[in-house]
Amino acid sequence: MYQVITMYGDNEPWWFFEEWRNDIDEEYAFRSLEEAEACYQRQWAKLREHYTHIYARPNYLSAFWNEGEERWCEECDDDLQQYKGLALLKDYQPVTVESRKELYEATNSSRKTKRCQRSL
Repeated sequence: MYQVITMYGDNEPWWFFEEWRNDIDEEYAFRSLEEAEACYQRQWAKLREHYTHIYARPNYLSAFWNEGEERWCEECDDDLQQYKGLALLKDYQPVTVESRKELYEATNSSRKTKRCQRSL
């Protein structure tokens, strides 16, 4: 079974830290990769309209964010960037397929990632 999920939280979608599923906002299930890919592309186009920064990997894992969307972390004593993640998974594992270069572009990617140390 394939899943297309959107997440919101401190981590980009490719980290898969313990309890990563707690950050899931929406989830769609599909029997075929083709159906899941179509959903992923629709979601990607929607998210692209609302975020100024995008970093996409060729295995259907993308992070979207806007500067200033941060959360204060008491444990870290720092502000953490908040990401909207989009992922196409198979049985909740990353999918490896040939990428479409025009879809997977990095837009204004500053890559100034800060991560909460409690996840380590």
